[in-house]
Amino acid sequence: MSTQIQEHSVDCSNAARGVWLVKVPKYISERWQAAPGNIEVGRLKIVKASGQKPSVSFSLSEAVMAMEREPIPKEHRFAISNVGGQTLGVFSLTTPSDSDAVVPEQETLAIEGKVIQRAECRPLGDANYMRLKRNKILRTSNPGRRLKTITDVVHIKPVSDHRHNIEYDKRKKEQGKKMRDDKDKVLSMLFAAFERHQFYNIKDLVRVTLQPVTYLKEILNEVCNYNMKNPHRNMYELKPEYRHYSDEKGNEEDD
Repeated sequence: MSTQIQEHSVDCSNAARGVWLVKVPKYISERWQAAPGNIEVGRLKIVKASGQKPSVSFSLSEAVMAMEREPIPKEHRFAISNVGGQTLGVFSLTTPSDSDAVVPEQETLAIEGKVIQRAECRPLGDANYMRLKRNKILRTSNPGRRLKTITDVVHIKPVSDHRHNIEYDKRKKEQGKKMRDDKDKVLSMLFAAFERHQFYNIKDLVRVTLQPVTYLKEILNEVCNYNMKNPHRNMYELKPEYRHYSDEKGNEEDD
């Protein structure tokens, strides 16, 4: 299988231009993505003092701040860091805007510059920022699921068996010879059966699970007690640690 690689000529006219790689908070990037392309999004201020590192601050524009969303910090500062000996570049890919043109435009790949400085845009921690963080914590702490009190009476009609169990039994009968199922699956069938009746003999459990007798007995010995005395002689019952009913429950037998 061959892979076709599309070749591009790269515009390197700006390869020597230095650019900054800046990490901005998520709330800023969301505002910028939602903002129209013809507005000012912010202003950068660089103050250079003799013998000191430049101080860089950034202020969001009023147009971005006025967008209909929750209030966000306006003033930010840049934490400057070095590139660390890495060679990083910024590329752009311009795709054709009109695919139905008589002379189709070609995609343009260009290098916009190399990264000479890294920075992280951080808020100054004003009231808007503290409110933003508080709302985020409250949203995160809210549970995904909640209990709801039902005031109306709900009638649930019991069924003798569930549809997936009926389909499973039909499929097993069509397969003929009993095949071993996954142990967890057999346990699920056993626990479901013991929710209906407290005592079962091995014949009934084979009918319920459609498993080979030897394999089924291995699993039963792990989760069940085998009664040797009347009135439930030669019948299996779940061990106490696996029961979901009280000891006072009436003794039931499978018909």
